[in-house]
Amino acid sequence: MAYGPRCATIGSRPGSVTARDADQKRPGLRSVLAQPDYRQLWAARTVSQWGDTFSFVALAILIYRLTGSGLGVVGVVVAEIVPVLLLAPVAGALVDRLPRVRVMVSADLVRAVLAALLAIWHDEAAVVYAIAFGLSASAVFFSPAASSVLPALVRDDELVAANSGIWTAAVLSQVVLAPLAGGLVVTVGPGAAFALNAVSFVASALFLRGLRVTEPARDVGRRHLLADARAGAGLVRTDPLLRALAAGQLLAALSAGATSALLVVLAAEHLQAGAGAYGLLVGAIGVGAALGPLLLLRLVRDPRRPVWVFGPYLLRGVVDLVLASVRSLPLAAGSLVVYGLGTSTGAVTFTSLLQSHVDDRTRGRVFATMDLLWQGGRLFSLGVGGLLADRVGVRAVYYLGGVLLLLAGAVGFSVRSAPGRPRATPGARRRRPPPDPH
Repeated sequence: MAYGPRCATIGSRPGSVTARDADQKRPGLRSVLAQPDYRQLWAARTVSQWGDTFSFVALAILIYRLTGSGLGVVGVVVAEIVPVLLLAPVAGALVDRLPRVRVMVSADLVRAVLAALLAIWHDEAAVVYAIAFGLSASAVFFSPAASSVLPALVRDDELVAANSGIWTAAVLSQVVLAPLAGGLVVTVGPGAAFALNAVSFVASALFLRGLRVTEPARDVGRRHLLADARAGAGLVRTDPLLRALAAGQLLAALSAGATSALLVVLAAEHLQAGAGAYGLLVGAIGVGAALGPLLLLRLVRDPRRPVWVFGPYLLRGVVDLVLASVRSLPLAAGSLVVYGLGTSTGAVTFTSLLQSHVDDRTRGRVFATMDLLWQGGRLFSLGVGGLLADRVGVRAVYYLGGVLLLLAGAVGFSVRSAPGRPRATPGARRRRPPPDPH
């Protein structure tokens, strides 16, 4: 729906808007970046992603040097997933009780201290695992707060553009900075990469401190945090749209956890390509992921419809089946561009639909529940996928992953339309109007 004054056009009813007018008024990246508060959040998320990219590459290289095994690298992934499983319900409840900007700033400062500690002390694997655990634990609080605060900064019809801006910046950061991070670790050492990560968290906190957010008062009474957490999970179970989104999220995690980790095995054993081919395949995903949100904004009139959330699952499922069936490297790379498109468009529409559908008072818990489902499914998938690849072959992992994604997409056919926000009471949505650019 277009915002702003409506004008009559020749041959139309008074007060109507033509399709051409709607297209012209469709929010884009330029319009949301022109808003100071969104720009503050975007800058904080982007600079933090820069640091995350350096830290991710440095952690993988460092832990492999310290342990000499792929299992050691998997240990870092486990150390990052376990805090989500332990803390997500409580984190979501706290995000719905406390000022969300304060939660985000606090999480950034804790992560800055941990990253700085890792920059100094990274000679023991146990220390690296412990700090990776702590960094992930802080992110458990930051992520639902960041996703929940965005609707207070932009209009409802700008959510897709706003999420697209954050997603695109993150993907481009990974594509551009990951090779630089590898070079920095090799030439200078992992400590420099971790130090940059610490600086990025401080910069993010400074950006967020300047964020002006008007949040509605929350009457939490004397309820226990766990009671609030159970209420959030109950909302996901009882709301038809949220239940379908949760089912799709879990099925996708059960697929992507294994297929993402075993792409290097697929390249070597099935495609029979060298180490450079793996980089080509990862790059192909990055290209598609960067293009996805841009195409979404240009070509799709209402990206928050459930079909645009569940449709990308079907697209990715077909790609997994193709990857398991073909041996052509160019065809595999082209298919993964399509996979990247599905991943990014699905992520943007999934987040935007949740933000639009869920009331502000429960949004943190709903996002935390989705994080819990994603990471739990991902962890299970990593274990089962590894065993399946060893005993049956990596093609079986991709065939199974494709079927799971097709099932995730099929869930969407039970959701015909995205209901507005049935639990929102009159006056509950207290969004400030966008700041006057003048």
